[in-house]
This record gives sequence, C-alpha cells and structure tokens, in this order.
Amino acid sequence: MAEESQDGQDKTEEPSQRKIDKAKEDGQVLQSKEMFVFTSIAMGLIIFLFIPQVALPGMNEWGKFFQIESKEQLYNLPYSRLYQVFEIIIIIALFVGIPLMVVSLLTQMAVGGINFAPKAATFKGNKINPIKGLKRIFSVKGLVELGKSILKVVLLVGLSTIAIYIMLPQLLMISHGTLNSALEIMYYAFPFLIGTLLAALAIIAAIDYFWQRHVHIEQLKMTKQEVKDEHKQTDGSPEVKAKIRRMQMEKSRESSKQREALENVSNATAVITNPTHFAVALKYNPGEIGAPTIIAMGQGAIARQIMERANEHKITIFRSPLLARALYFTGEIGNEISDKLYNAVAIALAYIYRIEQGQTAEEPDITIPDELTFDEFGNIEK
Repeated sequence: MAEESQDGQDKTEEPSQRKIDKAKEDGQVLQSKEMFVFTSIAMGLIIFLFIPQVALPGMNEWGKFFQIESKEQLYNLPYSRLYQVFEIIIIIALFVGIPLMVVSLLTQMAVGGINFAPKAATFKGNKINPIKGLKRIFSVKGLVELGKSILKVVLLVGLSTIAIYIMLPQLLMISHGTLNSALEIMYYAFPFLIGTLLAALAIIAAIDYFWQRHVHIEQLKMTKQEVKDEHKQTDGSPEVKAKIRRMQMEKSRESSKQREALENVSNATAVITNPTHFAVALKYNPGEIGAPTIIAMGQGAIARQIMERANEHKITIFRSPLLARALYFTGEIGNEISDKLYNAVAIALAYIYRIEQGQTAEEPDITIPDELTFDEFGNIEK
C-alpha cells in the first residue's frame, strides 16, 4: 500500500534523482545494520585465521616481559616494560582495527554509498517524542524488526547447536590430550562455528538489505503533484516555456526577415553602422513626402553582410554607434524611422550627400535623445 503525503495524496511515483540527492543532503541514505554485522564478523574470522602467523613472535615478545638480565635493569624496568606494552597494544589495535574500519567503509559504499551530511547531525525534536516513538514500535517497520530478531535467534541458536553437536566428539577429547592438541582442535572448531553462524547472518543480512531498500524507496516516493512541481522547478512552468517558445519564434522570423532584406541593400541611400555590430540601410529620395525608410538592418553576421553589399554597390557607409543602435532598436524593416530620430538622420544624410558630391565637409556630431541611447544589448544607457 502506498504511503500518503501530508496533503493526503498517495506516494505512487518513483523518486527522481533530484529527490534522491536532496535526501542524501539530509543524511537519508540506504543502511543495513545486519550487513555491517555480517561483514564485520567475516573480517574478524579472517583475522583469526592469521593469528598463527603472528602467535609465535607475539609469544616471544610476551616472554621478554619476564626476562631480567641484570640487577641494574630493575630501576628502568617499569618504564621500558610500559613502553613495550603500549607498543604491543598499538600493533594489535592496528592489526585488528584497520581491517575492520576498511570493511565497514566498503560495506557502506556497497549498500548506500559514503555520504557526509551536516544536516543529519542537527537536533530533531521529533526523535524524542514519546508518541511518535510508540508509533514506530507498533508500526509495520517495528513488526518487521521483531520478526528479524526472532529469526536471528532461531537461526543462530539452531545452527550453533548443530555445529557444536557435530564437533562434540572432538571437543570431549580435549581433556584427554595435550595443550598443543587442544589448541589445534580449538583452532579448527572455532572457525567452523563462526562460519556456521556467518551462513545464518548472511541470510539475515540479505533479508535486511532488501527490506531496508524497499523502505528507503517507499519513503522517497513522490506524489503526482510533487512530480509536477519538481518538473516546473527544473524545466520551468508551461506558461514560461510557452513565452520562451514565442520569443524564439519571433527571433527566428526577425532573422529570416533580415536575411531576405539583404537583397534591398543595393537600393539604399546610405548605411549607418556601429561600426561592425549593427548596420541599418536607409532609403530616402529627396523631394518625396515621408521620412527615410529602413530597407535592411541586422546585427553581427547580417550587419557584416549588409556592409559588404554596400561596398559592392558603392553605397556610403556612415559610422555612428549611437545612431545605428537607436535605428536598430526602434525601427522595423519596411517602416519609416522613428520621428525622434528625424533630426539626427537628416544631419547624417546631409553630410553623406555633400561627401558624395565631392564637397569637403566636417563629420557632424550626431546627437541622440537620452531615451534612445541604447547599449549593445538594447538597454537604455543612463
């Protein structure tokens, strides 16, 4: 049965990667205590099997504690022996501790991965809530934990009894043999017993792993509304996406219109440039009614093509960054220029006309209204 969220909706959808990553940040990762127990005891058995390799050197070191070579050595004996004891303790700790630490890390990596989550260390008041504690005890999870404990006791006790019954004839002979034979019997009997217990622990660990994995996934499952909300957060709401598509289509149509207008550059009176980022081709016939008309304009690559065609048809190119940007951002191909730019364009065309007539003229200083002084991105400069 699917869990319910706080708003009453069933959590039926598989968790997204974003939900899984968020859970890791909160310290919620897959864990299995029984798997740790199994791998730790297995590593302990492996360490035990290597004890004979270090037993003889260890006994030799232990025997040195009781050797006194001279009377003078008695004064320094406590300090030297204490140093040797610490040295042996450290060696034993490293011999046992490092393999256990490594196997613990490898177990967590295999089960749920290594995860450092500072949020998990913060205090949570609901952890000490007695009512919620009782709910956890009498929940399905509590019943499963009780079942695992009963299964663990039954399997461990049962298999231990069987193993001891099998080894009983050898164990009864220990009192009739030497110390050496007794140690040999124990060396083989103890791994056999632990190996039998490991078989039971392997079954329990497998059951616990798959159960914990099931619970972990169920806790991370999402409602249909949560999936929709996350989709909106990652990919944007449908309204925003529709607006973006409209803007993209408008930009595409504008670029297509600008490319088609390149054919009209040959009919231009002049081209106003930025000098390379923007280019606007104007057409104006003196004596006709109406303002100059924009017959082609573009930015970037299209601007360069406009200037190339203007040079091919010997059309004058006038460089005025402010005027070029103002014409580009306020005008449209096929329409007349903005009435606020009449004066600036008239000054530019008059200068171009005198130059084309072979007259000497000083390049004019074009003034643009403050509300039409755009930067390269179409923003009004302040």
